[in-house]
Amino acid sequence: MFIGKFHHTLDEKGRLSIPVKFRADLAQGAVVTRGLDHSLFLYRKTEWEKLAAKIAGLPLGQSDTRAFARLMLAGAMDVDVDKSGRVTVPEYLRNYAGLSKNVVVTGLYDRLEIWDAKAWEEYSAKTEEAGDDIAERLGSVI
Repeated sequence: MFIGKFHHTLDEKGRLSIPVKFRADLAQGAVVTRGLDHSLFLYRKTEWEKLAAKIAGLPLGQSDTRAFARLMLAGAMDVDVDKSGRVTVPEYLRNYAGLSKNVVVTGLYDRLEIWDAKAWEEYSAKTEEAGDDIAERLGSVI
């Protein structure tokens, strides 16, 4: 299970150091893809395969499901954690997420999200401000 928030940096080659507590979970391979809200999603290979199968099973006749499948599947790339605990984030994904040198890696149960640090701060502040209202709309989740 992935939980927590970590501040890291991208090096000049687009390599991102994975938080130490998550490295063993990604040792068997990982997939990075376009996420939502201009973040990137990083999945364990096994979790990705489950999600990809669900996405592939969406109805082809609906334009929004085709668009979502293209966003997630065509943007995906296999990545490996190197001996130094880093993954290389492809340039097209760094551009999509607007990643600069400073990034935030967040654990969200079955995936990691990778955010540009400034974008994360803005998103997080907005979400925290609306937290009570969001909880009300979700009902009895907690």
